[in-house]
Amino acid sequence: MDNKSKYSQLIKTEAKRLGFLSCGISPAEFLETEAPRLENWLNKNMHGQMAYMANHFDKRLDPTKLVEGSKSVVSLLLNYYPGKTQTTDSYKLSKYAYGTDYHFVIKDKLKTLLQTIQEEIGEVGGRAFVDSAPVLDKAWAAKSGLGWIGKHSNLLTQQVGSFYFIAELIIDLELAYDGVTTDHCGTCTKCIDACPTQAITEPYVVDGSKCISYFTIELKENIPSAFKGQFEDWMFGCDVCQDVCPWNRFSKPHSEPLFNPHPELLDMTKQDWEEITEDTFRKVFQKSAVKRTKFSGLTRNINFLKE
Repeated sequence: MDNKSKYSQLIKTEAKRLGFLSCGISPAEFLETEAPRLENWLNKNMHGQMAYMANHFDKRLDPTKLVEGSKSVVSLLLNYYPGKTQTTDSYKLSKYAYGTDYHFVIKDKLKTLLQTIQEEIGEVGGRAFVDSAPVLDKAWAAKSGLGWIGKHSNLLTQQVGSFYFIAELIIDLELAYDGVTTDHCGTCTKCIDACPTQAITEPYVVDGSKCISYFTIELKENIPSAFKGQFEDWMFGCDVCQDVCPWNRFSKPHSEPLFNPHPELLDMTKQDWEEITEDTFRKVFQKSAVKRTKFSGLTRNINFLKE
């Protein structure tokens, strides 16, 4: 076994030990097929008020502009599918936001992984990325053979569906690379048919500015009244396109204790949410991604649903 294969194997073994679902590796090179797609999406203003999506266009497509001298992109998946979900009489939170904010959980694991690489292999430079820099996570994961991009624009894997986070290490070490996998969406259009706001405008294209996740998390002003009655009780994020996807029948509960919800969260009813105080918000979402929308944002969303 040559060094590239040996090092790749070492990284994948350590990733598994750290609790990652899977790990794939691809060469750090310009994302040629993504460039026109991203440009077209931005030109159509499908990013809405997410101005940051238009920033650092070059860096999004070329990892060597993010990490100088980089040779490899190590993509990792971490399962967040919960064992239990909210009570039926409740306003809904996207499942990824049940527990501790994933940025913290994954960043720690990535730091450990990079440290192990440096200890076992030697002087390796690189950076860890968790959805907080201009990196096209899904494109890299697909390029690394971890799945294919479904019609709802999420990464899909035959064995485990799509309820997982994607993260990367971009490093200056040459490794053995994985090949891409094939698309298994076939003729299925369940995600397109089920989207409450018709945000999936065509297969593989999501108009971000029409997505419930955008309205409930990213949008800072009032939600447009034209969308009244279309949110199906989603107050933070939306899982509809993933919930209806046939591949998610293979989802298994995660084993990360930090992703377990606050004990009160799953039993809160619509009335509890409507009466939520800032103190309760702070207590239930102390380390949660929900803090991003702030108490004022969450109450705005709840009021929009109940009016």
